[in-house]
Amino acid sequence: MMPELSLNVLDVAENSVRADAALIQIEVDEQPKDDRLTIIISDNGRGMTAQQISNVTDPFFTTRTTRKVGLGVPFFKMAAELTGGSLRIVSQPGRGTTVTAWFGLSHIDRMPLGDMAATVCTLIQCNPNVDFVYTQRYEQRSFVADTREFRKTLEGIPLQNPEVLLFIEEFIRENSAEIQTPCDN
Repeated sequence: MMPELSLNVLDVAENSVRADAALIQIEVDEQPKDDRLTIIISDNGRGMTAQQISNVTDPFFTTRTTRKVGLGVPFFKMAAELTGGSLRIVSQPGRGTTVTAWFGLSHIDRMPLGDMAATVCTLIQCNPNVDFVYTQRYEQRSFVADTREFRKTLEGIPLQNPEVLLFIEEFIRENSAEIQTPCDN
C-alpha cells in the first residue's frame, strides 16, 4: 500500500503517459460537508477494452513487459474501499480513460492526500511532451494549473526549467492553501 494518495495519482498518471496520452487531467475535490474526497485522473490516451478494464484491478495483470504484476490501480481501489468509497474506470479504445476514486474524507483509514504539488511537478518534469491540467476544489472554491496556459505565458521557456518548476510548485501550494482558508463573511 502506498502511504499517500498523491503516489497513487502519480502511478495512475504514469499509466496514462504509457498509454500515449497527450493530455492528462487530474482533479482533487474535497467536500467536507459531504464527507467525501474524490480524485479523478483522465486522459486522451489509447484507452482500454472492456476486457482490459475488467482485469486492471487484478494485481497479477499488467500490460507492462518489465514486470509481471501491476499493483498501482489495485492499491488505489483498496485505499478507496477501506474508507467506504470505491473506484470506477471508464475507458474507450482510441479515446482515453478516466479513473475516479471516492474516499470517506474523515474515515480513520483514509490515507493523507500527500504532496500534490510535488506530484504534479514530477509529472511535468518527467514528461515534457504531455500537457497536464491539475484542478483542486475545496467546497465551492477551486483553482486550475494548466501546462498549456503556462506554455503560452512562457513563450518557449521549457516547463522543465528548474525555476519554472519551482514557480508551478509554489503556484499549486499557495492556491491550495488559499482555497482551504475559511472565508470571512
